[in-house]
Amino acid sequence: MSPVADPTLRFEREIAGLVKPRRRTAGSPVQDAPADATPHSGLIIGCDEVGRGALAGPVGVGVSVIDIRVTKSVPKGLRDSKMLSEPRREELAPIARAWSLAHAVGYASAEEIDTLGISACLGLAGRRALSSLLADGVDVSAATIILDGQWDWLSASAPVPVTVRTRIKADRDCASVAAASVISKVARDRMMIEHSGEHPAYGWERNKGYASEEHRDAIVSLGATALHRHTWLSRIVGSTELFDLAALSALEAAPDVRGETSRSRPGVGGHPEPGVEPVA
Repeated sequence: MSPVADPTLRFEREIAGLVKPRRRTAGSPVQDAPADATPHSGLIIGCDEVGRGALAGPVGVGVSVIDIRVTKSVPKGLRDSKMLSEPRREELAPIARAWSLAHAVGYASAEEIDTLGISACLGLAGRRALSSLLADGVDVSAATIILDGQWDWLSASAPVPVTVRTRIKADRDCASVAAASVISKVARDRMMIEHSGEHPAYGWERNKGYASEEHRDAIVSLGATALHRHTWLSRIVGSTELFDLAALSALEAAPDVRGETSRSRPGVGGHPEPGVEPVA
């Protein structure tokens, strides 16, 4: 079994022009920046989503801001949240927050996911996270956002013009994204643990709203709560009689915005800006 690689600041330094980019493939040489290019601000925003595949609770987007001109090291043990145990994530979350110049987690609720679709709600949660950074005085437009994955679901919904670099496995390889991953995972997990006190039968303190056997069995036995994503349940749980099929049909017909490439109007789907959780 190969050892787990720790995230580094290499890609963040490449973006800022502090080191020369590595060549990605033989057919895609990396071009140097023009000599008269505007110097990079040094601001990097790592960005990662959490809760995308859950049956209950919100989808969240975490952001972690660093100034790569002055950030020289990575917190010991920091990794993609999926590679860490829950106790270890809890230990690292305050360290990741202290390491960041600023950080935030934005959310889109289960009700919004039912109405708008998960794709649009990723953008909505990302918009709320970036709006929180703006409120804290971060010059988001001057930063480069590193977005985990290959699809830019953020630019079209951002509250200001943004520069986004997508990267597959950025949460594994890039320290700023790993920090965002840990911060957002711990914040959303705590939210679901809190909600489990209101709905103890679903085991959210253990499954965090994901489709564990315990969670699915509770939905079949007890039905869905207001925190469940009702449009998903008839397909995933397979017990359609538990749900209002007429309402489901109407919700499932709602557009699911995918792959937008232009910047959107202020606000998404007419929703206001609440949905940002300050991470203490």
